[in-house]
Amino acid sequence: MEIKGVIFDMDGLMIDTEKHYNYYLCKAANELGFPMKREHALMLRSLDERLAGPLMQQYLGAGYDHQSVLTLYRGYVNEYFSSHEIEVKPGLFELLQYLQKHHYITCVATATEKNRACSFLNKIGAAPYFSYLCSGKDLEHSKPAPDIYLKTAAEMGLAPENCIALEDSPNGVRAAHGAGCCTIMVPDLTQPDEELRGMIFAKADTLEAVIDIIETTVPAE
Repeated sequence: MEIKGVIFDMDGLMIDTEKHYNYYLCKAANELGFPMKREHALMLRSLDERLAGPLMQQYLGAGYDHQSVLTLYRGYVNEYFSSHEIEVKPGLFELLQYLQKHHYITCVATATEKNRACSFLNKIGAAPYFSYLCSGKDLEHSKPAPDIYLKTAAEMGLAPENCIALEDSPNGVRAAHGAGCCTIMVPDLTQPDEELRGMIFAKADTLEAVIDIIETTVPAE
């Protein structure tokens, strides 16, 4: 395993947005009469929207209408980010600068729609560090399917096993592991359970801690 590239998730990994998404998703669902709780919303992180509705119907009833919830939710989210700055996760730029200095290829694989993702990365000043961004919204199957990591690795000109994947959520970890990437989890709202621990190469408490993992345990070029 010779690592030549690093693929970043975005929400919950590079930017501290998942806590807001979780809050507003629950708010929207409850206002529409669906008793969504935090633990339900956590299941939807990075999940393909086509899978989200059927999944929530198992917990909230057959009448759960995910598209109506999303419409209200997106309005709340857009309003919030129009008046608040995007919070950057600790260690992001230390890691990006390290990877740039050591000539790793860096790309983004996010479940977020491409225009929004590019806007967020531009706002925080991270966009110049990445050579390619793949949105799950542009694929037939998004996370937890491996397609987004397979496509991103191909765009990098690398095999998935030559790439580190950095993920914060269970669905992201499943996608990266399924593609064959060397997966490092940097937990955001939840810690890895037994299933996820079997899928990850390592866990890092912060993005800056990924540097030490690369230097001490990941084969370099």
